[in-house]
Amino acid sequence: MTDVIVLGAGMAGVGAALALQARGHDVVILDRQPQFAGETSYGNAGIIQAEAVEPYAMPTDIPSLIAIALKRTNDVEWSFEAVSSEVRNLFSYFRYSQPKNLHRIAATYSVLIRRSREDHALYIPDAGAEALIRKDGFNQAWRDEGKLAMAVAKAERLNREYGVGYEALDADGLMAAEPALKPGFAGAIHWTDSWCCSSPGDLTRAYGELFLKRGGRLVEGDADTLTQEGAGWRVDSADGKISGRDVVVCLGAWSPKLLKRFGYKIPMIEKRGYHQHYRNNPLDKPLMDASVGAVFVPMKLGMRITTGAELTAMTATQKLRQLDEAEAGARKVLDFGGPVENRPWHGTRPCMPDMLPVVGKAPRHDGLWFDFGHGHQGLTLGPTTGVLIAEMMEKGATARPRDPVLDALSPARLS
Repeated sequence: MTDVIVLGAGMAGVGAALALQARGHDVVILDRQPQFAGETSYGNAGIIQAEAVEPYAMPTDIPSLIAIALKRTNDVEWSFEAVSSEVRNLFSYFRYSQPKNLHRIAATYSVLIRRSREDHALYIPDAGAEALIRKDGFNQAWRDEGKLAMAVAKAERLNREYGVGYEALDADGLMAAEPALKPGFAGAIHWTDSWCCSSPGDLTRAYGELFLKRGGRLVEGDADTLTQEGAGWRVDSADGKISGRDVVVCLGAWSPKLLKRFGYKIPMIEKRGYHQHYRNNPLDKPLMDASVGAVFVPMKLGMRITTGAELTAMTATQKLRQLDEAEAGARKVLDFGGPVENRPWHGTRPCMPDMLPVVGKAPRHDGLWFDFGHGHQGLTLGPTTGVLIAEMMEKGATARPRDPVLDALSPARLS
């Protein structure tokens, strides 16, 4: 019998496994693919977003909602079937996005974000991943003067309230920082605190290899075989049955399906994102282009264009409007080559209506722990929530002083 079974080999699962391992636990990671970063951890923009102290809220003003409804913005794509099936969760998302609620949520979220670099730094050197990381931030650019002014005002507020580092760039300053850019932007915010990764999949795999080097195991298996067995848990794997005292669910968007079998209804919103690599890397740093709702990222495979959110079922066919519009917008300001892959990648971000990850002990089962729902920040927060889970398991879920952050993340809030 092992001490802990971790379900999922993405950044959240690897982060939890490393943190538990560091506290002396024997840990096995189980995934349906016998590899690290086989799903969403591969496909993001590769930014450890130290500036994202406030989570991605739903727009609450009427003009923005009308633009989304009429598909006049590239930030959000949606289908009637997906929206109608998630009306209750989307309404909760809207309610939590109201300024008063968002401010309260950010009090918790910012604590996680502000320690994320420190938690990644626990592993980067030992994983030999220094070459994948740059620590000089990224640029978020606007093509509209009025929207740029609003962004600068928000950056000033985030600096004042949370200490977020930034530099405001006018059009000339942005083009000096990124000489490959053509005219078209009014300016940008250079977020100075964030770290950028040239291959998020490779970073997750490097952490996974460190876990293996330290004595951990990665096995192929189906998380849906999870069964409570006496005082512990059991799963079926390619290596046979594996039993553990505790199990941690780190399955991202697949978590609700598994946990429904144990009586837990998880109100998750599934946000699909796409990316495509293109030959050449004209940019020095990632550029988040607010006007087309996309990020242009220099990566090992070429320039990766990542899209905003599509509200659709995980099994739905690809709908490439957002990616096509993002590419067209990028080509107005950058010269780059054709696509590297024959087909764009897509994955699903596991987003909770209150925008907080679900981290802690299952309310009705001993030895069952939740670590999912990271939304847009799985790469950023995977190591952080892993440390929190390990600390909670070490101290016991009840034998600790009340912690407002852990209480806010607790699965009990979903009951």
